[in-house]
Amino acid sequence: MEIGILIYQKHNWDQGIATIAIKQWLSELFNLHKDLPHIGLTTWSGNQGMLKVSEKAGLVHEGSIRQVRYWQGQYYDSVKYGILRSEQ
Repeated sequence: MEIGILIYQKHNWDQGIATIAIKQWLSELFNLHKDLPHIGLTTWSGNQGMLKVSEKAGLVHEGSIRQVRYWQGQYYDSVKYGILRSEQ
């Protein structure tokens, strides 16, 4: 299972909202799906905020695929995070 989050309003960024939401969502998903061992999240190296949120929420960096995302004339890495039920 993969999850993601988007906070549209820039004035709501950098307030810890995404970290709180991701932690609560992970907990809820693991409670609802008793046989689910792993939840993943994929972002890109240009999204420094999401990289920080992922780590603050307890997800572990599981890998990167280098230079596969192209945006505004530059290539970025795809970055994969995940958490095991036992790590939550």
